Amino acid sequence: MKEVTVQYLKELKENDKDYLLIDVREQFEFDLSNLNGTHIPMGEIQERLGEVEDKKEAEVIIMCRSGARSARVTQFLEAEGFTNVSNLKGGITAWSREIDTTMPVA
Repeated sequence: MKEVTVQYLKELKENDKDYLLIDVREQFEFDLSNLNGTHIPMGEIQERLGEVEDKKEAEVIIMCRSGARSARVTQFLEAEGFTNVSNLKGGITAWSREIDTTMPVA
């Protein structure tokens, strides 16, 4: 399973690169802090797969709070044929520690 760092994601955001960020945290976590990704909670990813099916060849980054849930979703998407999917190492916790220290984490 491929992983990317929060520094890598920051570079993508700053340079307007084409990628899809999927946030698999629960609604209350997403409401508290998010990175403007597509919100699909982990428990809904299988039933909502059609929403991102057209991105199988695109760069897709999966994020959660610390990287555990997103790792499981990354593996699921790989099994579903996504060819360029990565787990955000450390999740929003790493983002708030390394990139934006004002960002709250639930």
